[in-house]
Amino acid sequence: MICPPAQSVDALVPLITWNDLGYALAPNNTGARTGVTSDTPGVFKWQWTNGFYLIGEGQPLLNPSLDPSRINRLDCLHFATRACETIRLLNSGRYPADRAEDMLAYARSVSPVSYLDRVKAPTLIVQGQADSLFNLNEATATYRTLKAQGTETKMIWQSWGHSGGQVPGELDLSQGNLETSHVGQRVLAWFDRYLQKKTDTDTGPAFSYYRDWRSGYGSAADVPALSQSLYLSGDGKLVDNRSKVARGSRQYTNWLVPTSHSESSIAPLIGLPDPKPYDIKGTYLGWRSEPLTAPLDVVGAPKATLKVLSPKTERVQNSGDAADKLVLFAKVYDVAPDGTRTLVNRLVSPVRVPDVTRPFTVELPGIVHRYEKGHRLEFAIAASDTAYFGNRGIKPVTVVHAPEDTGVLELPVVPAG
Repeated sequence: MICPPAQSVDALVPLITWNDLGYALAPNNTGARTGVTSDTPGVFKWQWTNGFYLIGEGQPLLNPSLDPSRINRLDCLHFATRACETIRLLNSGRYPADRAEDMLAYARSVSPVSYLDRVKAPTLIVQGQADSLFNLNEATATYRTLKAQGTETKMIWQSWGHSGGQVPGELDLSQGNLETSHVGQRVLAWFDRYLQKKTDTDTGPAFSYYRDWRSGYGSAADVPALSQSLYLSGDGKLVDNRSKVARGSRQYTNWLVPTSHSESSIAPLIGLPDPKPYDIKGTYLGWRSEPLTAPLDVVGAPKATLKVLSPKTERVQNSGDAADKLVLFAKVYDVAPDGTRTLVNRLVSPVRVPDVTRPFTVELPGIVHRYEKGHRLEFAIAASDTAYFGNRGIKPVTVVHAPEDTGVLELPVVPAG
């Protein structure tokens, strides 16, 4: 993470870290700004959170020589008391307004978002594309904040993160290949410029990103903006013009157990296999485009504007407990000509819908991906996901379409390269 700056800090290179721990642990991707949580707790990322918590509490077994003076108390051995309280609240599945507000305030207080206004040292942000713990949206939020306040800032999206993604030639901390990897060379140049004061050193482009279809990096003056819109049609198609939207409605419902799978979060860290992503029929809705006539390169965070109907949710969503609001998961698949669906880096966008009587926006995780010629895009919303807590109770959802009023998926498309 980025540490609060001291007088002597001349340069920073934060690597695969968070912006707001409230967003990282319980993301709610209905915020107006990428990577920023709303005041309502999002959807609990239970696998990552409990995995790290159990590793921490298991230190007496993992590290028998641990200094006993570091023990906090019996019901919270190796964390600050408020950290344990946060985990317990998230695991409880009940989020009354007062306790949820206090939990989010604490999570933000131990996050860079709480002190970025004091970061003046030149900062090179490095974030991993394969990272469901701290996704690219977190880095983007930090990048935009620092840029807006005048701090010298650049950003790199590398291949690997907490979810794996290491490829040959990329920065490998176990090998220490700083001199031969793209990211390593950029880090060394950053420190030459701002620590060694070699003012003629080129620190590279403002924004660069790893392209697996080219085994190399692309660059841009900034994170690409949303530039292409697709529309959700009542016949299950994803169309390129609002006039092509067919009138109609479709419905899904959740089960009391998860019926969609994106990832087993800790599996890559401990070498366990992870089933491919899946969705069970009747518990999700998908909209597919026509086969692409040319490659489509997406760099950045897609955005969807949606409206759903859920009478059962509407009756309870103002109870004062955020757990009564509707939960859904948005994602975009790459569908090959043979029908094989690929969920890019296994990333999904958890949403706790603020109000099912109004339209809402969903910010999906940032990606760098080429959808090849002949492939289709499939935008999907699912009732659940195995890596997250889901809905309390059964809450059927209907999506209605008409040319003048339908869901929209916006993509940050860059020229093919």
